Amino acid sequence: MQLPVYSHPTLTVLVDDSDSFLRSMSFQLDPMLANKTFHDTSAALAWLRDSVRRDEVPLHVNFDTQNEAPDQCNVALDLERIYRISERPQRFATPSVLVVDYSMPQMNGLEFCQAVQHLPCKKILFTGAADEKIAVTAFNRALIDRYIKKSDDQALDLLESEIACLQKAYFAEQSETLRDLVVLHNYHFLQDPALAAVVQELSRRMGFVEHYIFPNPTGIVFIDKHGKTMLMMVETEQGMCAQYEIARDSDAPPSLLAALLERRVLPFFSDADGDGMYSRAVGDNWHRYCAAPQVCHGREMYFWALFELPAHYFAAPLHSYAQFLQEHNVAGEVAA
Repeated sequence: MQLPVYSHPTLTVLVDDSDSFLRSMSFQLDPMLANKTFHDTSAALAWLRDSVRRDEVPLHVNFDTQNEAPDQCNVALDLERIYRISERPQRFATPSVLVVDYSMPQMNGLEFCQAVQHLPCKKILFTGAADEKIAVTAFNRALIDRYIKKSDDQALDLLESEIACLQKAYFAEQSETLRDLVVLHNYHFLQDPALAAVVQELSRRMGFVEHYIFPNPTGIVFIDKHGKTMLMMVETEQGMCAQYEIARDSDAPPSLLAALLERRVLPFFSDADGDGMYSRAVGDNWHRYCAAPQVCHGREMYFWALFELPAHYFAAPLHSYAQFLQEHNVAGEVAA
């Protein structure tokens, strides 16, 4: 199990020529799974083409023409832009999973999936029993990611389970290149199943619905559905040594140095110069910035702790998923 670089709730798009079936399915789905329905395939295609765009990837290419040959380039990462995706109010309106009926008059579900094959959305063909052979063919041709029979007694439960699974797969693919790059530096934990299991359990227990890797200090920003933010700071043994050395070189109090040496505290100096490290301005008030670290034994030893992330790390208050759901539901009622 690997962690995506970021993840947040998204839209599930339901396409079926039966209005009553769409209303029923939309009503029965888990209310935490925001959805948008279309009974007209042309309207669905037009909306998807307008709505689906890749998030701005925090990568750019630098050409060092003085020291390198013209055909050589360096890849630069602006990691701060990853967690700032959370500042975009419309991030939750990203369509990640399409649930498409097969038998529709304008175009069948297979033709629809072929028309959106270039989009990063995951696709589920929701079929009648007679369409099963067609669905298997579509799956083998990689036009769809799953197929579910409407006649299945557990069809709705299965659909919710597959939507959740494919939403995770969507973010895994969206962040694949970025993850491969950042793990070369301080983010080894993204590929460590032990730390991924800790993140999964934290999200379940504390109700986090979004996460983004955080640059300074290294860690993960979690956000719950009400917009409350927490930072999971993650340090390796090497990082803990760096914390000690910077504190020592900044004339930190002996009590802090002893606590760092003994691995009794993990500090996040959130009022410092932006890197979370100790500075002389902290002085003897270091206790207020520290937490007792938890230890995760994975491919290497990780020390981690949760901290509240101060508002000054964001340009404005975050638009929460709860707010989005409320606005989305009201808009749906007006449209109906």
